[in-house]
Amino acid sequence: MQTTLRSPVQFAGVGLHSGTKVHMTVHPSAVDSGITFWRSDISGADARVPARWDAVAPSRLCTQIENAEGVAVSTIEHVMAALAGCGVHNALVEIDGPEVPILDGSAAPFVRAFIAAGLTRQAAPVRALRILKPVEVREGAAQARLEPAETLEIDFAIEFPDLAIGSQSLTLNMANGTFVHELMDSRTFCRRADVEAMQAAGLALGGSYENAVVVDGDRVLSPGGLRREREAVRHKMLDAMGDLALAGAPILGRYSGNRAGHALTNRLLRALFADATAWQWEPLSNARAHALPGAGVTLADCMPEGGLLV
Repeated sequence: MQTTLRSPVQFAGVGLHSGTKVHMTVHPSAVDSGITFWRSDISGADARVPARWDAVAPSRLCTQIENAEGVAVSTIEHVMAALAGCGVHNALVEIDGPEVPILDGSAAPFVRAFIAAGLTRQAAPVRALRILKPVEVREGAAQARLEPAETLEIDFAIEFPDLAIGSQSLTLNMANGTFVHELMDSRTFCRRADVEAMQAAGLALGGSYENAVVVDGDRVLSPGGLRREREAVRHKMLDAMGDLALAGAPILGRYSGNRAGHALTNRLLRALFADATAWQWEPLSNARAHALPGAGVTLADCMPEGGLLV
């Protein structure tokens, strides 16, 4: 069955790119409402922005959604990944600024708060998006592809000149809590050589060694080093999870990304929905619940090392 949060969950922090302080509350929402963002700081215009593939607006280095009146919310990918990874189908995200707080640079704080609040089953079945045939988009050396599979699978490969990242690849079946166990705490990352250029362009103004993995050649500059082996490609998979959640339903299919980013994954969804023969809606029975991300996840699964809820 569809699920929503049992009670509202609050977050506060700064936006990664804007550096703006923001408060955000994720509320329970009605059956079939999906995920919607609500800019509570906006008056005199429609302040609600649907979290859908066709609301994505061009943006550098993050995913931004925008409604018909130009009201936008950016850097939504981590909270979208957390909602999808926990199996939350309906929620209203109230936010008093233009960008979702970056917190620790991963999806883990969102996941832990959602699971701690608890989920409520709703009186309607989950409708999944089944991929019927391969769909692919390319841009230079970058490629993104969806093809048929019985559960959501994510396969990703990246390559960076810094030896601290280098070439990394990973394939995971996202059913039955894999997102929480394998990806949620992987942080956004950047090269030290790119930081000054991003900040000169008005980006990464809220970035720090506490909310991003910064690398320089063969060194990881962030205190404590990496959280996981191949953390960089894991974070790219986390981003892909959030961007794919903009399909508006859990996907039954295999996503492959090679050097892909937010924009290319959105182009892939646009190509998918442009071909009515490439997909179909499929109601899921309780017997198929294990095929979805978030199935069976408990608070114990979300605890960091040491068992503290942070």
